[in-house]
Amino acid sequence: MSDDAPIPVTVITGFLGSGKTTLLNRLLAHPDLADTAVLVNEFGEIGLDHLLVREIDENVVLLNAGCLCCTVRGDLVETLRDLFLKRVRGEVPAFNRVAVETTGLADPAPIIHTLMSDPILGARYRFDGIVTTVDAVNGANQMDAQPEPVKQAAVADRLVLTKADIADDALLDGMRDRLAQLNPAAPIFVADHGDVPPDALLDAGLFNTRDKIPDVERWLAAEAYAPADSEDHDHDHDHGHHHHPNANRHDDRIRAFCLTIDKPIAWDGFVTWVEMLLATKGEDVLRVKGVLDVEGVDHPVVVHGVQHVFHPPAALPAWPEGKRGSRLVMITRDLGREAVEKTLNAFLDAAKADG
Repeated sequence: MSDDAPIPVTVITGFLGSGKTTLLNRLLAHPDLADTAVLVNEFGEIGLDHLLVREIDENVVLLNAGCLCCTVRGDLVETLRDLFLKRVRGEVPAFNRVAVETTGLADPAPIIHTLMSDPILGARYRFDGIVTTVDAVNGANQMDAQPEPVKQAAVADRLVLTKADIADDALLDGMRDRLAQLNPAAPIFVADHGDVPPDALLDAGLFNTRDKIPDVERWLAAEAYAPADSEDHDHDHDHGHHHHPNANRHDDRIRAFCLTIDKPIAWDGFVTWVEMLLATKGEDVLRVKGVLDVEGVDHPVVVHGVQHVFHPPAALPAWPEGKRGSRLVMITRDLGREAVEKTLNAFLDAAKADG
């Protein structure tokens, strides 16, 4: 990467005991992450003694795989700014990627909001994706009892099933199916004693670090939403979850769907609709990704939002495989496709009539 290219940031999240620490340790030991800076809450939480080469300062250590590990002292923005300044001054190796580990009870949305909305960070870093660890043994019960692991899984770009070596086939198949219903587009990887190849988890965003060419089809993965793309989908069917035939599951509230519009849309109408949606239902709009065919614009426009915050729209150089048209994939809570599509069409029609 060139010195002025924004550094991709991957967020690693997952519920308490879901194996984030084991996954992170395996990743840190991998040579492919030699140019990575990893931000953690405390060094002691991830057992880094066997990986530690030397301490650069009280908050940064250099690991024998070549990567950095840095503790987040209070504010994430301050930590990322400080780390970048150390990189510019040559006080730390020139890392080309950042991974941020959240706490087990954390909502990853504020971290994503920070990366999307802070103007100084936006010039130096770019949000790449969310990796969520899910316990294959205890994950179903955790998701039944707590909303946090459901949301962590719903907003993920990559899902990692951990503890699969001690889970029976029924548990493993049940969790795979449940995660696929909750977040259809996120690839699911099974960790072998915490080990997953780094290249399976990284470069989950619109651009990759190798050639920086946008891969809209992979990022959007609109075709994955087809099986769950119905208001009539039965959220109480078996899916292998024999342990709660009548449970009021937290993921019963989650909907994943794709909206497709063949004709060019009015940008003003779309923006007004987004503003209305976020003002009234922002907490329930968990994730939005889209490629839009905007009236008067020759190139596709990409939009990306997490709850109340949308990344500034980006124009791409060409349409993916010549496919024009607008596709908007959404993961929502207590907000069905029919209501979303109805309001979107109403705002687009009103903008067209005004124009």
